Amino acid sequence: MQRGAVVILTGHGRPGHLRRALGLGVRGFATKDTPAARLAEVVRTVHGGGRYIDPDIAADALTLGANPPTARERQVLALTGEGLSSAGIAARMHLADGTVRNHTSSALARLGADNRLAAHRRSMDTGWL
Repeated sequence: MQRGAVVILTGHGRPGHLRRALGLGVRGFATKDTPAARLAEVVRTVHGGGRYIDPDIAADALTLGANPPTARERQVLALTGEGLSSAGIAARMHLADGTVRNHTSSALARLGADNRLAAHRRSMDTGWL
């Protein structure tokens, strides 16, 4: 038996959630729509020391690449989603406006987004936020 083995059953099967879960040592990651018989196999596999990752989520994670926004970029994107301007984000985070713009530009490049709102949306859709 794998001591402390964890299987996450999620309704939010997003690549970012998968990456964070794996980083925390989770051994199984399945969606809530996994059939009961398959879920029982997943639990037995993980209990026996193996791993299970939902293949669709794994494929999405591989397709999106391993370049998620940094913690600071995620903070900027989250505040962007609240409707704050660069100046408003800078004030909230106690940073210079130019620093916020740099984090925003970096996040746009990482996510392949054309603007701040698109970057926020993509971060939400992939589970980075």
